[in-house]
Amino acid sequence: MIKRTLTAITAGAVMSLSALPAQADGHGITVAYFLEWPMPFQFAKVEGMYDEALGVPVSWRAFGSGTEMSAAMASGDIQLSVSQGVPPFVVAASGGQDIQIVDVAVSYSENDNCVVASALEIDKNSAAELAGKKVAVPLGTAAHYGFLNQMNHFGIDVASMEVVNMNPPEGAAALAQGAVDMACGWGGSLRRMKESGNILLTGAEKEELGILVFDVTTAPAAYIAENGDMVAKFLEVTAKANAMWADPANRDTMLPVIAQDAGMDVDSTAATIDTFVFPTVEDQLSGKWLGGGAQDFMKGVADVFVEAGSIDGALDSYADAVNTAPLDSAAAMMK
Repeated sequence: MIKRTLTAITAGAVMSLSALPAQADGHGITVAYFLEWPMPFQFAKVEGMYDEALGVPVSWRAFGSGTEMSAAMASGDIQLSVSQGVPPFVVAASGGQDIQIVDVAVSYSENDNCVVASALEIDKNSAAELAGKKVAVPLGTAAHYGFLNQMNHFGIDVASMEVVNMNPPEGAAALAQGAVDMACGWGGSLRRMKESGNILLTGAEKEELGILVFDVTTAPAAYIAENGDMVAKFLEVTAKANAMWADPANRDTMLPVIAQDAGMDVDSTAATIDTFVFPTVEDQLSGKWLGGGAQDFMKGVADVFVEAGSIDGALDSYADAVNTAPLDSAAAMMK
């Protein structure tokens, strides 16, 4: 069931590649992002910093999952995706979609997890009782990858469970209604899930198991090749917004703007964004991230998905799935 669904998602995206139009012709670009996922770039978005720096109008479209972002990039509906999860990117790249990572958007091990219904009274010491249970998972996402790894850690055969493909908002609602026994997701949806249950492992415990959770900014390789300067300017604005947020003196000014754009109240926004880490450009270009670490991590994610039967096969290497040229240019612009 999972494999057929992910294969269909990937195939649909790859079949749409022929529809990718030429961009950056003065008519603007369209960028994908998530609601209820507050990040510093949203301050720059609202303040028009991207439009000014790029010299063209920047349109923004909210999506429900990273797999939807992949399909929209394949069809040419969007040119950049901000904060796409690594697993959905890996699913698309493994299926033949020619997309690339251009920066590390955010790291957030505490803000992506699975929640078990309170009524079951299951915790990490009794996780084996999840066998045969019904779980809502947004397939092909970071939450899906984390779910597979946690179940593997606890020795639970995923084939014994009823896995339902649901975006986090629907999963949170299903968990609250008792329609599923467990739900996986992130952001505001994860907070709502926790009102109906409990997590099995903390972010720190997941990291000890090698379950890293970070998002990236991605774009079709053809678009990057034709519009490298445009992508570099976009990344420069993002980096400037992250630097502004890193200065506590800007918090009171930026937080309400970010909250409104994310569709959240200020308190929830603060609670969410305080669990995020926004690597500097220098950090992103280091060996930990785009200098090799991200490529190795993607290979690990792909191998896990292959072993779980979620995708048909992995690439031999994901080195070509990362393009640091625009970020290098952005770094030079900021000096």
